[in-house]
Amino acid sequence: MKTVSISESSLPVQIWNSAPQLDNIPVISTQTLVPAGARAVLIAPHPGDEVVTCGGLLQLLSALGHPLQLISMTDGSASHPGSQQWSEKRLSVFRPQESLEALRRLGLPMHSLKWIRGGFTDNALAEREFQMTQFIARYLRPGDVVFSTWREDGIVDHDAVGRASAKAAAMVGATFNEVPVWAWHWPTRDRGLIPWHRARKVRLDTWTVARKSHATHAYASQLDGEPAIGLAPLLPPVLLERIRLPYEIVFV
Repeated sequence: MKTVSISESSLPVQIWNSAPQLDNIPVISTQTLVPAGARAVLIAPHPGDEVVTCGGLLQLLSALGHPLQLISMTDGSASHPGSQQWSEKRLSVFRPQESLEALRRLGLPMHSLKWIRGGFTDNALAEREFQMTQFIARYLRPGDVVFSTWREDGIVDHDAVGRASAKAAAMVGATFNEVPVWAWHWPTRDRGLIPWHRARKVRLDTWTVARKSHATHAYASQLDGEPAIGLAPLLPPVLLERIRLPYEIVFV
Protein backbone atom coordinates (compact mmCIF):
# COMPACT_ATOMS: atom_id res chain seq x y z
CA MET A 1 0.00 0.00 0.00
CA LYS A 2 1.24 3.43 -0.93
CA THR A 3 1.55 5.74 2.07
CA VAL A 4 1.43 9.52 2.00
CA SER A 5 3.56 11.83 4.10
CA ILE A 6 3.23 15.56 4.62
CA SER A 7 6.62 16.14 3.01
CA GLU A 8 5.54 14.34 -0.15
CA SER A 9 2.21 16.14 -0.19
CA SER A 10 3.99 19.50 -0.21
CA LEU A 11 6.16 18.76 -3.23
CA PRO A 12 5.46 21.10 -6.17
CA VAL A 13 5.86 18.36 -8.78
CA GLN A 14 2.99 15.97 -8.21
CA ILE A 15 0.71 13.76 -10.25
CA TRP A 16 -2.20 16.20 -10.17
CA ASN A 17 -0.41 19.01 -11.99
CA SER A 18 2.21 17.24 -14.08
CA ALA A 19 1.19 13.77 -15.28
CA PRO A 20 0.66 13.79 -19.06
CA GLN A 21 -2.07 11.15 -18.67
CA LEU A 22 -4.34 13.78 -17.09
CA ASP A 23 -4.94 15.44 -20.46
CA ASN A 24 -6.06 12.17 -22.03
CA ILE A 25 -8.63 11.02 -19.48
CA PRO A 26 -11.99 10.51 -21.22
CA VAL A 27 -14.85 12.78 -20.19
CA ILE A 28 -17.95 11.11 -18.77
CA SER A 29 -21.32 12.81 -18.48
CA THR A 30 -23.20 12.91 -15.21
CA GLN A 31 -26.09 11.11 -16.91
CA THR A 32 -23.82 8.23 -17.94
CA LEU A 33 -22.19 7.98 -14.54
CA VAL A 34 -25.51 8.01 -12.66
CA PRO A 35 -28.46 6.89 -14.82
CA ALA A 36 -31.79 8.68 -14.62
CA GLY A 37 -33.70 7.79 -11.48
CA ALA A 38 -30.74 6.18 -9.75
CA ARG A 39 -29.78 7.15 -6.22
CA ALA A 40 -26.22 8.35 -5.63
CA VAL A 41 -24.56 7.30 -2.38
CA LEU A 42 -21.31 8.94 -1.28
CA ILE A 43 -19.37 7.20 1.49
CA ALA A 44 -16.77 9.36 3.24
CA PRO A 45 -14.21 8.19 5.79
CA HIS A 46 -14.30 11.56 7.57
CA PRO A 47 -16.50 14.66 7.41
CA GLY A 48 -15.22 16.85 4.59
CA ASP A 49 -14.10 14.02 2.34
CA GLU A 50 -17.45 14.14 0.54
CA VAL A 51 -16.88 17.77 -0.47
CA VAL A 52 -13.21 17.39 -1.40
CA THR A 53 -13.86 14.28 -3.49
CA CYS A 54 -17.22 14.96 -5.10
CA GLY A 55 -18.35 18.47 -4.21
CA GLY A 56 -18.87 19.26 -7.86
CA LEU A 57 -20.55 15.98 -8.75
CA LEU A 58 -22.94 16.34 -5.81
CA GLN A 59 -24.05 19.72 -7.17
CA LEU A 60 -24.62 18.30 -10.66
CA LEU A 61 -26.58 15.32 -9.35
CA SER A 62 -28.71 17.53 -7.13
CA ALA A 63 -29.54 19.80 -10.07
CA LEU A 64 -30.73 16.74 -12.01
CA GLY A 65 -32.99 15.70 -9.15
CA HIS A 66 -31.18 12.53 -8.13
CA PRO A 67 -31.83 11.25 -4.61
CA LEU A 68 -28.63 11.66 -2.57
CA GLN A 69 -27.38 9.80 0.47
CA LEU A 70 -24.19 10.60 2.36
CA ILE A 71 -22.53 8.22 4.81
CA SER A 72 -19.78 9.56 7.10
CA MET A 73 -18.01 6.63 8.75
CA THR A 74 -16.38 8.71 11.53
CA ASP A 75 -16.95 12.11 13.06
CA GLY A 76 -13.34 13.10 12.35
CA SER A 77 -12.71 13.95 15.98
CA ALA A 78 -9.22 12.43 16.15
CA SER A 79 -7.76 14.67 13.45
CA HIS A 80 -5.70 16.78 15.89
CA PRO A 81 -3.93 14.47 18.34
CA GLY A 82 -2.41 16.38 21.23
CA SER A 83 -4.22 19.63 20.44
CA GLN A 84 -5.80 21.70 23.18
CA GLN A 85 -7.51 24.02 20.73
CA TRP A 86 -9.14 21.16 18.79
CA SER A 87 -9.67 18.41 21.34
CA GLU A 88 -11.59 15.27 20.39
CA LYS A 89 -14.51 16.41 22.52
CA ARG A 90 -14.73 19.77 20.76
CA LEU A 91 -14.25 18.28 17.29
CA SER A 92 -16.96 15.67 17.84
CA VAL A 93 -19.40 18.58 18.01
CA PHE A 94 -17.70 21.03 15.68
CA ARG A 95 -17.00 18.86 12.64
CA PRO A 96 -20.63 17.82 12.04
CA GLN A 97 -21.52 21.53 12.19
CA GLU A 98 -18.82 22.24 9.61
CA SER A 99 -20.28 19.56 7.36
CA LEU A 100 -23.77 21.00 7.58
CA GLU A 101 -22.44 24.42 6.59
CA ALA A 102 -20.39 22.92 3.75
CA LEU A 103 -23.38 21.06 2.33
CA ARG A 104 -25.47 24.22 2.61
CA ARG A 105 -22.79 26.11 0.66
CA LEU A 106 -22.96 23.46 -2.06
CA GLY A 107 -26.65 24.26 -2.41
CA LEU A 108 -27.81 20.72 -1.66
CA PRO A 109 -31.45 20.14 -0.65
CA MET A 110 -30.99 19.80 3.11
CA HIS A 111 -34.68 18.96 3.64
CA SER A 112 -34.41 15.77 1.58
CA LEU A 113 -30.73 14.87 1.84
CA LYS A 114 -30.14 11.67 3.79
CA TRP A 115 -26.98 11.78 5.89
CA ILE A 116 -25.96 8.68 7.85
CA ARG A 117 -23.26 8.92 10.52
CA GLY A 118 -21.44 5.68 11.22
CA GLY A 119 -19.88 6.59 14.53
CA PHE A 120 -16.78 4.48 13.91
CA THR A 121 -13.54 5.44 15.64
CA ASP A 122 -11.37 7.87 13.69
CA ASN A 123 -7.96 6.54 12.58
CA ALA A 124 -8.91 2.95 13.47
CA LEU A 125 -11.05 1.86 10.53
CA ALA A 126 -8.82 -0.87 9.15
CA GLU A 127 -9.53 -2.99 12.23
CA ARG A 128 -13.29 -2.61 11.71
CA GLU A 129 -13.50 -3.35 8.00
CA PHE A 130 -15.93 -6.27 8.35
CA GLN A 131 -18.22 -4.24 10.63
CA MET A 132 -18.08 -1.29 8.24
CA THR A 133 -19.03 -3.53 5.33
CA GLN A 134 -22.08 -4.80 7.18
CA PHE A 135 -23.03 -1.28 8.28
CA ILE A 136 -22.76 0.19 4.77
CA ALA A 137 -24.68 -2.69 3.19
CA ARG A 138 -27.69 -1.91 5.42
CA TYR A 139 -28.04 1.48 3.75
CA LEU A 140 -27.54 0.40 0.13
CA ARG A 141 -30.01 -1.06 -2.32
CA PRO A 142 -29.80 -2.55 -5.82
CA GLY A 143 -29.42 0.10 -8.50
CA ASP A 144 -27.57 2.58 -6.28
CA VAL A 145 -24.47 4.24 -7.70
CA VAL A 146 -21.88 4.34 -4.93
CA PHE A 147 -18.84 6.62 -4.65
CA SER A 148 -16.11 6.22 -2.05
CA THR A 149 -12.40 6.77 -1.60
CA TRP A 150 -10.00 4.76 -3.74
CA ARG A 151 -8.87 1.53 -2.11
CA GLU A 152 -5.23 2.43 -2.76
CA ASP A 153 -5.36 6.14 -1.97
CA GLY A 154 -2.49 5.82 0.52
CA ILE A 155 -4.33 6.78 3.71
CA VAL A 156 -5.22 3.81 5.92
CA ASP A 157 -8.76 5.04 6.73
CA HIS A 158 -9.42 5.93 3.08
CA ASP A 159 -8.25 2.54 1.86
CA ALA A 160 -10.30 0.65 4.45
CA VAL A 161 -13.51 2.56 3.71
CA GLY A 162 -12.97 2.04 -0.02
CA ARG A 163 -12.61 -1.72 0.47
CA ALA A 164 -15.63 -1.93 2.77
CA SER A 165 -17.74 0.15 0.37
CA ALA A 166 -16.75 -2.01 -2.60
CA LYS A 167 -17.69 -5.19 -0.74
CA ALA A 168 -20.99 -3.75 0.45
CA ALA A 169 -21.91 -2.56 -3.05
CA ALA A 170 -21.16 -6.00 -4.46
CA MET A 171 -23.31 -7.64 -1.77
CA VAL A 172 -26.42 -5.66 -2.69
CA GLY A 173 -25.91 -5.23 -6.44
CA ALA A 174 -24.99 -1.55 -6.49
CA THR A 175 -22.53 0.08 -8.90
CA PHE A 176 -19.26 1.08 -7.25
CA ASN A 177 -16.94 3.94 -8.23
CA GLU A 178 -13.76 5.14 -6.52
CA VAL A 179 -12.46 8.67 -6.07
CA PRO A 180 -8.78 9.36 -5.36
CA VAL A 181 -7.93 12.09 -2.87
CA TRP A 182 -4.31 11.99 -1.74
CA ALA A 183 -3.14 9.89 -4.68
CA TRP A 184 -2.95 13.10 -6.73
CA HIS A 185 -0.35 14.40 -4.29
CA TRP A 186 2.03 11.50 -4.72
CA PRO A 187 5.31 12.47 -6.43
CA THR A 188 5.30 12.12 -10.20
CA ARG A 189 7.57 9.08 -9.98
CA ASP A 190 4.57 7.12 -8.67
CA ARG A 191 2.12 8.01 -11.43
CA GLY A 192 2.47 4.51 -12.90
CA LEU A 193 0.51 3.21 -9.91
CA ILE A 194 -2.62 5.12 -10.96
CA PRO A 195 -5.22 3.00 -12.87
CA TRP A 196 -5.49 5.49 -15.71
CA HIS A 197 -7.59 3.09 -17.83
CA ARG A 198 -10.38 3.39 -15.27
CA ALA A 199 -10.20 7.17 -14.89
CA ARG A 200 -13.00 9.41 -16.15
CA LYS A 201 -13.39 13.20 -15.96
CA VAL A 202 -16.56 14.92 -14.81
CA ARG A 203 -16.49 18.45 -16.18
CA LEU A 204 -17.37 21.32 -13.82
CA ASP A 205 -18.26 24.87 -14.78
CA THR A 206 -16.83 27.93 -13.06
CA TRP A 207 -19.78 28.42 -10.70
CA THR A 208 -19.75 24.78 -9.60
CA VAL A 209 -16.02 24.96 -8.86
CA ALA A 210 -16.50 28.19 -6.90
CA ARG A 211 -19.21 26.67 -4.72
CA LYS A 212 -17.08 23.60 -4.09
CA SER A 213 -14.15 25.76 -2.99
CA HIS A 214 -16.43 27.89 -0.79
CA ALA A 215 -17.85 24.73 0.79
CA THR A 216 -14.40 23.32 1.51
CA HIS A 217 -13.51 26.47 3.42
CA ALA A 218 -16.38 25.74 5.82
CA TYR A 219 -14.02 23.23 7.49
CA ALA A 220 -12.30 25.82 9.66
CA SER A 221 -10.80 23.20 11.96
CA GLN A 222 -8.96 21.63 9.03
CA LEU A 223 -7.48 24.75 7.43
CA ASP A 224 -4.87 25.66 10.03
CA GLY A 225 -2.30 23.41 11.61
CA GLU A 226 -0.58 23.80 14.96
CA PRO A 227 3.15 24.18 14.36
CA ALA A 228 3.83 24.22 18.10
CA ILE A 229 2.87 20.56 18.34
CA GLY A 230 3.91 19.56 14.83
CA LEU A 231 0.46 19.41 13.24
CA ALA A 232 0.13 20.43 9.60
CA PRO A 233 -3.20 21.60 8.13
CA LEU A 234 -5.51 18.71 7.23
CA LEU A 235 -6.51 20.72 4.16
CA PRO A 236 -3.17 22.18 3.04
CA PRO A 237 -2.92 24.92 0.38
CA VAL A 238 -1.82 22.43 -2.27
CA LEU A 239 -5.06 20.48 -1.88
CA LEU A 240 -7.17 23.65 -1.87
CA GLU A 241 -5.47 24.61 -5.12
CA ARG A 242 -6.19 21.25 -6.72
CA ILE A 243 -9.89 21.25 -5.94
CA ARG A 244 -10.27 24.41 -8.01
CA LEU A 245 -9.61 22.41 -11.17
CA PRO A 246 -12.55 22.42 -13.63
CA TYR A 247 -13.16 18.69 -13.27
CA GLU A 248 -13.31 15.78 -10.84
CA ILE A 249 -11.87 12.37 -11.60
CA VAL A 250 -13.57 9.08 -10.85
CA PHE A 251 -12.31 5.53 -11.28
CA VAL A 252 -15.16 3.52 -12.84
